[in-house]
Amino acid sequence: CESKAMPEPGNVSCNPTADFQIYLFPVVYSLVFVFGLMANLVALYIFVFKIRNRSCSDVYIINLAAVDAIFVCILPCRIHYHLNQNRWVFGELACRITGTLYFTNIYVSIAFLTCICVDRYVATVHPHTYLRLRKTWYTLLVSSFVWAAAITTMSCLVLSGPGDVGMGHNGSCFENFSEDAWETRMTAYNVCALVFGSVIPFAVIMVCYPLVARRIARIRTATSRRALRVIYAILAIALICFLPHHVTHLLHLLVRRNVIQDCGLSDAIFKMRRVTMAVLSCNSCLDPIVYYFSTPKCKWSFVKWFRPSRARRVYTIY
Repeated sequence: CESKAMPEPGNVSCNPTADFQIYLFPVVYSLVFVFGLMANLVALYIFVFKIRNRSCSDVYIINLAAVDAIFVCILPCRIHYHLNQNRWVFGELACRITGTLYFTNIYVSIAFLTCICVDRYVATVHPHTYLRLRKTWYTLLVSSFVWAAAITTMSCLVLSGPGDVGMGHNGSCFENFSEDAWETRMTAYNVCALVFGSVIPFAVIMVCYPLVARRIARIRTATSRRALRVIYAILAIALICFLPHHVTHLLHLLVRRNVIQDCGLSDAIFKMRRVTMAVLSCNSCLDPIVYYFSTPKCKWSFVKWFRPSRARRVYTIY
């Protein structure tokens, strides 16, 4: 089983392992692929074809569902990679593309979740301002900015890459980067990702939640209660899926920069990072909870989606 990592820079005696990952990732990714693809395609169908007069949150939800659908579509490649004992066989270009899509999804997803959270905050706490900003083009402008930032980052990683990104040690893909890569580009990429993709969004969500909760305690309308449920769901997803990964990722960064040099602790962080990456992928299955709470316009019933209405039934007798 080749599930060992490269020795951490400066600690040649350390060789952290996580043999369980070749079983953990295929199982988790397979479940996420099946349920995440189904849930997000259904959500796209509802919000694109069934909902008229879309709100700002609806536009953000369409973007989030599209991101999650793209993410789950690359999981079969990752499943094969881990079943093949962490050896990539699809070529370096495919590794660069799927690797960037995998990690970019983390930050694009939390960006759109933050946008939904802010939208619900403004609608609840500042309703008069929300009425002035409710035009869809504002939302499209914000969404375009998020996509532009994501595409720019992906292009940099695919075309140039952080040092030796791509096919690495023992055929690994998008992991086990060399010491030179960490000393040149990887550290800068990871610091920016932690600040703009974790610290700032979490700060926004944690500020919005108590303000909305306090406002709802005063007015208690159906719309405000629905907004609180949405922020509850976003907060739960952030705490369950994103926060453990980012905390572990910060510790991993400290290991790679020789701030943490203890071999036992490095091994524990390596194992924890494998687990949190698997949990992180589950956000694609949990995001539909946000979709459900965001709108009262649709009855979320599979029977009603596919059952023809009486007005549309035609009986022909020959």
